[in-house]
Amino acid sequence: MARAGLVIAGTGLAGMAAAITAAQAGVEVRLLGPPPAPGERVGDTLSPAGEAGLAALGMEDLLGEGPHRPHLVTHAAWGLPVLAQRHAAAQPEGGGHILQRAAFEATLFRRVRALGVAVHPARAVAMAREGAGWRVTLDTGGQLEADGVIDATGRAAALARAHSRPFRADRLVAAWQFIARSDPEVEPSRASLIEAVEGGWWYGCLLPDERLSVAFFSDPDLLPRGLSRNLERWRALASETRFLRRWLESASFDLVAPPRLASAATTWLAPAAGPGWAAAGDAACAFDPLSSHGMATALWTGRRAALALIAAGNGQPQALAAYADEMARAVTDFLLQRARVYGAERRWRAAPFWTRRRGAAG
Repeated sequence: MARAGLVIAGTGLAGMAAAITAAQAGVEVRLLGPPPAPGERVGDTLSPAGEAGLAALGMEDLLGEGPHRPHLVTHAAWGLPVLAQRHAAAQPEGGGHILQRAAFEATLFRRVRALGVAVHPARAVAMAREGAGWRVTLDTGGQLEADGVIDATGRAAALARAHSRPFRADRLVAAWQFIARSDPEVEPSRASLIEAVEGGWWYGCLLPDERLSVAFFSDPDLLPRGLSRNLERWRALASETRFLRRWLESASFDLVAPPRLASAATTWLAPAAGPGWAAAGDAACAFDPLSSHGMATALWTGRRAALALIAAGNGQPQALAAYADEMARAVTDFLLQRARVYGAERRWRAAPFWTRRRGAAG
C-alpha cells in the first residue's frame, strides 16, 4: 500500500487551502473527495481577512477570474429601527468581495490540480493510528496510509471527531434561497443588508449574477413548522421585516419557493490537532455567519493546519500543539465577540432567540 506524506479529507475551501500549502512545500498530497459541486451553496462574502488568506496561498489573482465583485456597502438595522451604513471606503482593510461561490471553488480546484495534487473522489470515513502514521479508510472500502492527516470534512468532522471532543454554543439554523427578479428592468441595490427581528436576523446580498441571496437565521424550535415545505410561511416570515421587505418589493424579487435549511451553529473541536493529525475549516470550528468570516477561517485554518503538520514531520511536534492552542484562542475570542454583538440588540431582550445569546457561551 502506497504511503502519502499528507492525506487531506475534504475538497472544500479548507481542504484545498491545505493541499495548495502542502504541494507548494513539496509534500506528497492526496486530496480525498469529489470536485466542488456546481450547484448553489449558502455563503457568498469573502471578507478582507479572506482576501489575505488567498494572498498567503499565492492565489489572490483568483478574484479576477470570474464574475466576483467588490463588496462596498453594508446596511444594518441592529439595535435600532433604522439603517446604519458601512462603506468599504471608510474601512482600512476594505470591504472584501461578493463571490459567485461555485465558480470560485471550481477555479481554486483547478489550481489544486495544476499543482500536481492527486485527487481521489472517494470520501474518508475513519482514521486509525498505524505505527508512526495513519491508516485512512474510504467509503469505497479501500484504505490509504499517510504520515499525517487533515480532516477538512466540514461540520461532520468525520475523522477527527473520534480523536477529539466536539462542542456546540448554539443551534442556529439558516433558512436560505437565491431569488431572481421578476422584472429584469429594475436596477437593484448592490449593498448587503442585515436586519434583526424578534425571532432572529435576516441577511440579503445581491450576487454577481444579479440574484438576491436571502437568509433568515434563527433556532430550530423558533422556526415555523414545515418551513422548508411551506411557501406561505416563508412569505409570512419575510413580511415581518421592515427593510428587507421593502427591498424585495421595490426590486421585484418574488419569493416563489420555500427555503432550504442548513446548520449555521457555532461548533468546534477541542483539541483541534493531535500527533500526526489536524482539523481545519468547519471541522475545526464553524462560527456564526454574523461574523462573515466563514471562508476566511476555512482558508486560514487549511493553510495553518498544513504548515503545522509539515513542521511536525520535520521534527517540530510542538507545532501541532501550537496550532491547537491557536484554534482554542480563536474560539474563545469569537465567543466573547459574539456575545458583545448580540448584546447590542436590546429591543427584544425577553425573546428566546436573544436571551439564549447572552453570555460568551450562548
